[in-house]
Amino acid sequence: MPQVQTPMSDLTVANGERLAWGTRTYVMGIINLTPDSFSGDGLGGDVSAVVDQALRFQGEGADLLDLGAESSRPGHEPVSLEEELHRLMPALEAVANRVDLPISVDTYKVDVARRAVDAGAVIINDIWGLKAEPLLAQAAADTGAGLVLMHNQSGTAYQDLLTDVAASLQASVATAIAAGVPQGNIIVDPGIGFGKTPDQNLAVLAGLGELQAIGCPLLVGTSRKSTLGLLLDLPPDQRVEATAATVALSIAGGADIVRVHDVKEMVRVCRVTDAVVRGWRPADWKTS
Repeated sequence: MPQVQTPMSDLTVANGERLAWGTRTYVMGIINLTPDSFSGDGLGGDVSAVVDQALRFQGEGADLLDLGAESSRPGHEPVSLEEELHRLMPALEAVANRVDLPISVDTYKVDVARRAVDAGAVIINDIWGLKAEPLLAQAAADTGAGLVLMHNQSGTAYQDLLTDVAASLQASVATAIAAGVPQGNIIVDPGIGFGKTPDQNLAVLAGLGELQAIGCPLLVGTSRKSTLGLLLDLPPDQRVEATAATVALSIAGGADIVRVHDVKEMVRVCRVTDAVVRGWRPADWKTS
């Protein structure tokens, strides 16, 4: 069995801080290695551009990076294991050698996840919450990697939206724990934009507090999502203000991590919102 790595609760994040859920919101910067990203920021196989973006995100205050090599936009074409590895591994290895931030790999393929962790990733981000590949839980258990479990489903039918989302996430958490993943290594994501209509996305965002009972840190990803575009009739690259509003609302609803494209702007949103919601203050804060 592979040597167990540092558990999620001991990960060092930006500025030498350690993950301390509830003290402030952590910002996860999105790095798309696809040619067909919905947000128009896919970098494809340009490893130099990927490293530059990772370094820029680090300088802008990101706490974690999330690298993905297969698009999850509506109507996307799945890619083979070989193609995903071809896109991912050179970029991941280069980023791991240059950037001092924890790296998450956005994949639902167990072989990709294991290769990524071997190359330096410390979090597996599964958009199917172990429903597509339960063996991802074993990979996380064997390696000590953190595990993000997102709610997703085919279709948008629910008996009771928030109850069903919570129950699905609880089932995913139970599968992970049964495979040996410590609960402290598990993060849940309600899956804004996945298996939900625009109205359902807004209802989930409004009801995030109901997911606190799951007992895991909460990651929320609303950045540039199509629901925001529908509300404002704007393309992805003009949804920064809308993203900012949903990031602030997510924090008020209990989000511990926000996954974003626009790191610099959302770090600022997080700090101000954290100051109100969580009582966060900068280290050099002066009250006089």
